[in-house]
Amino acid sequence: MIAADSKDNAIDVIELSKTPSIASLYARAVLPKPRHAGASVPERAVRLRDVAPDPQRLHRYRELCGFAAEDRLPATYPHLVAFPLSMALMTARDFPLPLLGLVHLANRIEQSRPVAPDTRLDHLVRTTAPRPHAKGRVFDVVAEATTADGEQVWRSVSTYLHRGPGGDAPGPRPADEELTGAELDTSWTLPGGLGRAYGAVSGDRNPIHLHPLTARLFGFRRAIAHGMWTKARCLAAVEARLPDAFTVGVDFRTPVLLPGTVRFRAARVADHDWSFQLTDPSAERRHLLGRITASSTAHHP
Repeated sequence: MIAADSKDNAIDVIELSKTPSIASLYARAVLPKPRHAGASVPERAVRLRDVAPDPQRLHRYRELCGFAAEDRLPATYPHLVAFPLSMALMTARDFPLPLLGLVHLANRIEQSRPVAPDTRLDHLVRTTAPRPHAKGRVFDVVAEATTADGEQVWRSVSTYLHRGPGGDAPGPRPADEELTGAELDTSWTLPGGLGRAYGAVSGDRNPIHLHPLTARLFGFRRAIAHGMWTKARCLAAVEARLPDAFTVGVDFRTPVLLPGTVRFRAARVADHDWSFQLTDPSAERRHLLGRITASSTAHHP
């Protein structure tokens, strides 16, 4: 799997010759790790070059998440390539935090332009040093996708929480933004097998998503939807209104239990900017809060 080591901006970069096996990475994730007293998250990266989307997988992903456009990759699709690379980093023996039990707090994706569905991309994924959080420590997984000539067309930052003693965290989180004047307001009924279906497409077969019995082992009453599926489904709902270049950031709040019904609302906050929420049907329990911001160089449909 590992082809060579190199240096990239003072970070160790491991070159991969193929996509890591997610099944073997999950097997590694359940093994106890050595205790590293006071250890920090190593700043390391993995790179996988010249990856072309698999047409059948892409078709299944579009259907499951609700994307219709076939002339471009959904902005969330490169995450499927980045996910096993991030797992390879987080299941390393010297990575001091356990993979199972990490909480995905937020994800931000920047798309600099549309990417054709047959584009071959180089993927680089790295972890950052941890920082204090009121509930423990957080760190980021940063993923970048570039073309063969070095143009960065996609970037993602996922923030994860490792629960533990709180540190000197930043000030309290701002109050949730109230969404008013929603142009889109619809409900989706989610089947009990959604987590298994998305796991089959994405490779993310975390037990909390697959079955009520395995979810209960981690404190959930039922299986919960993947956070990145909820983000993708929300983005698909406004797909026809997206500019060519944009940033979409979401904060994951309460889990979506499966089966269940959720409500999606989106409001325009500027010419090409949107605020959106995924909630329970009454809009009292918020599962996801998001914002889409057009880049200044974007082409607007």
